[in-house]
Amino acid sequence: MKSSSVLSLAALATSALAHPLERRANSTDIDVVVLQFALTLEHLENVFYKGAVSSFSAQDFSKAGYNTDYYNNLRYIASDEQNHVVALEGALKAVNVTPTAACTYNFPYSDVQGFVGLASVLEGLGTSAYLGGAPLITSKSYLSVAGSILVAEALHTSVQRAAAGEVAAANAYGTALDPTSVYTLAANFIVACPNTNPSLPFTPYPELVHSSPLPANNATAGVKPLAAGGCVSFTTKATVPSGAFVTFVSGLSVVSTAGTYSQPGFLTADIPAEAQGQTYAFITKSNVSGSLDQSQIVAGPAIIEVTPQTPSIDNSIL
Repeated sequence: MKSSSVLSLAALATSALAHPLERRANSTDIDVVVLQFALTLEHLENVFYKGAVSSFSAQDFSKAGYNTDYYNNLRYIASDEQNHVVALEGALKAVNVTPTAACTYNFPYSDVQGFVGLASVLEGLGTSAYLGGAPLITSKSYLSVAGSILVAEALHTSVQRAAAGEVAAANAYGTALDPTSVYTLAANFIVACPNTNPSLPFTPYPELVHSSPLPANNATAGVKPLAAGGCVSFTTKATVPSGAFVTFVSGLSVVSTAGTYSQPGFLTADIPAEAQGQTYAFITKSNVSGSLDQSQIVAGPAIIEVTPQTPSIDNSIL
């Protein structure tokens, strides 16, 4: 029985791609930061997938209920992430920058089902990281290649969501997540990095944990699906101001609902109808609508999986 169910930013190509990255006089510091951050996340995914394909055989996946097609797709995904690492390293070397190196990681799964659940969440976060990081890229050439790889990461997300028993296309729109939020979540898997790695200009937000968190080391399930209109609980060590809200970011929607407090650091909130699929929850100082300003964030994000509503097909829209 398959269980239901955290990375990458835009990778940029080298001479192996149709539009090679060459050293340009207008390569800016922000582009280098984006490249280094992307490589940090691609290293994480590369190690994550290689660990799975080296630890589990096709027979292991078969015994866990996954067919040969899934295992073959998994090997292609692992190869994609490896190629992204090589491409990013080449792009940074092309502008005379030393690429950041892989770190030591801890991924909380111990069996095939645990891996699949975690892979679904990681790929969703990776796609969100691409969307959130794209506006930071100043080079149009870099951005076009980033968009190309975003497509690949979105395909990975669909494969993993389907394998985890989730609706592959649960939301009509992708969900963008800012780099600081991505870094906050990615840091949960990083044990230590080489001292020679460049520092990234991000300070993680205070942690926010929901009532069905990412799997523990011996767990076999990922994020348990919730329903819009239902209630979800969160805990945080951050100081939550009176009147704070829980703000849900899902697709193009940013919606806040009032939090209910039963004890310090513990609050519950209703899940809005706009939340569908992988959704990010924040504690915010006030009611937020339309866009989330980082100055409003108290803690987060937490990742929740919201079962999408039954689709409605209107044949009059042709």
